[in-house]
Amino acid sequence: MSDFGGGDVSRSMADIARSLSAPRSLDERLRTVTATVVELMPARACAGILLVSGGGKRFETVAPTSDLLPELDHLQERLGQGPCVAAAVSNLVVRSDDFRVEPRWPQFAEAAVGLGLLSAISVQLYTSEGKMGALNLFGFAPHAFGPEEEATVESLAAHAALALMAARTEEQLRSAVASRDVIGQAKGMLMERFDVDAIRAFDMLTTLSQETNTPISVLAQHVIERR
Repeated sequence: MSDFGGGDVSRSMADIARSLSAPRSLDERLRTVTATVVELMPARACAGILLVSGGGKRFETVAPTSDLLPELDHLQERLGQGPCVAAAVSNLVVRSDDFRVEPRWPQFAEAAVGLGLLSAISVQLYTSEGKMGALNLFGFAPHAFGPEEEATVESLAAHAALALMAARTEEQLRSAVASRDVIGQAKGMLMERFDVDAIRAFDMLTTLSQETNTPISVLAQHVIERR
């Protein structure tokens, strides 16, 4: 916990932006976000990121600063209620100042109080189509977070969302490169086998793809495997 002023927050945001742009794994980037958001809070807190996929059926806790976060996310998954789920699925920002009098998620609130957590802020992350997420911060005291803290969490949530989208883009690029290499190898084999040029070999793949409703990359892999 630190007593940060406005200048300290700005410097921390600049530092985290630089760290997220450096070559690091997604897990390292997200751990930087959750560790920083806890450090910037004036009261004791813990943080994590919840990712929801599979139509709301799969929950994943990412970069938690405390073992309490996976437990809280599992509880929300089982109950189907809680601030993290609400933020990830339908709301931009969800805030609860005191779980002891929280009417929106009575079962979750009671369990959170039992774990010593009394307040929370959850901010929705834009991740990708088919996957939702939220940056979640829990306080050990009621009314632990004010408007300034909420703005800080929103700013760091933007960093987390960028890291997630960048990772998805990198994955798509790797997949595209791999598919291109597979298709190129298959084209070469067809050119040799049927004594055709590259354009004709690709036409053979696209025609068969359309007739069988099979992606070209899958057909190309079959060609390579069967030689």
